[in-house]
Amino acid sequence: MSMLVSALRSGRLLLRGPCRHVRPLRAVHGAASRGSQGRSLLVAAGAAAVVGLAAGYSHVQRAEMAQRSLGPAGEELERRCQSFMAPPVTNMQELRDNPGDMKTHMELLILETQAEVCRALAAADGGATFTVDKWNRAEGGGGVSCVLQDSNVFEKAGVNVSVVHGYLPQESILQMKTRGKNLKTKDGKLPFCAMGVSSVIHPKNPHIPTIHFNYRYFEIEEADGNKQWWFGGGTDLTPTYLNEHDVVHFHQTLKDACDKHGPRYYPQFKKWCDDYFLIKHRGERRGVGGIFFDDLDSQPKEEIFNFVESCAKAVVPCYIPIVEKHKNDPYSPEDKLWQQLRRGRYVEFNLVYDRGTKFGLATPGSRIESILMSLPLTARWEYMHSPSPGSKEAEILNVLREPRDWVQ
Repeated sequence: MSMLVSALRSGRLLLRGPCRHVRPLRAVHGAASRGSQGRSLLVAAGAAAVVGLAAGYSHVQRAEMAQRSLGPAGEELERRCQSFMAPPVTNMQELRDNPGDMKTHMELLILETQAEVCRALAAADGGATFTVDKWNRAEGGGGVSCVLQDSNVFEKAGVNVSVVHGYLPQESILQMKTRGKNLKTKDGKLPFCAMGVSSVIHPKNPHIPTIHFNYRYFEIEEADGNKQWWFGGGTDLTPTYLNEHDVVHFHQTLKDACDKHGPRYYPQFKKWCDDYFLIKHRGERRGVGGIFFDDLDSQPKEEIFNFVESCAKAVVPCYIPIVEKHKNDPYSPEDKLWQQLRRGRYVEFNLVYDRGTKFGLATPGSRIESILMSLPLTARWEYMHSPSPGSKEAEILNVLREPRDWVQ
């Protein structure tokens, strides 16, 4: 799902540093001096996973325990902020005052995920510089957009964070009702808070797949004061050519993250991903899948948050090894042409079917640059193009039409 929502006006470019000492600059986040840090991150992220709380506790005990263990305060909050690409969207004092609030936990997680992914990508690129754009939304909230464009390895890599609030437009309310949400509005208005991290990485080399991931939290307050909340997200892979070893590695890493929280998560969310990323008018999936889920609210918040955190921490180890493996692979003009045609399919899905894109475009004050960040710099459509039977191009099409189970 694309970026939740974005802002009307662009903010300033910021240099990473302690949150209380950030100054505006024109160019930011060179990665050459952090190469070793970025590479060590791959090991740390691959090992990182937050396990669920002990099963023997009651819901009340689990909630109290989660507040103590997850709630950042004082020096810990300052330390975490220093590693982000930009300061939090929410005022620092508000974060300090609400260490046990799920909105605080989630905002810190998505900013941390953004920073981890950006540094890993910059290290893999060999010294790339991300443009960091911190913006505000007039209707409430804002975000941080980090974009790497036309670098050594990546044609376009964007990692966005949004933390927004206000009133849901009628179109978005109707969309949620079609998903079974029974929402009570007052005078047609519905206050909401939404936050998430969303990323699409389009490499130059056709042998490196495109990856998309998104993890988000949504909270609304109904007319009677009742609050509804849910989590959503997922990570999926879109290769130009099929490399089964890469796909197995990708799915196994995601499965390992899911299995820490229960055996049913991966098979359920893998199927959900295959079903969601279907280009109906083509009869093919956008890629080779991964995991996808939405409207998760049937367990205590802290348990779902722990699961979402494990999935977010799996992004770097599931993808960066594939980038390193193929970034120097030779490729032909024919390979590049096929990549452009597959990107055309990517654009079709995002503009026609993706719920996040539709939500963002329907939300007042949307920042179009961030919503459409998921689109590649270049793509191609050829009239009646069809790959030769038995070709490498036909091989990937067969997989996209009939999804496989990559791991058990």
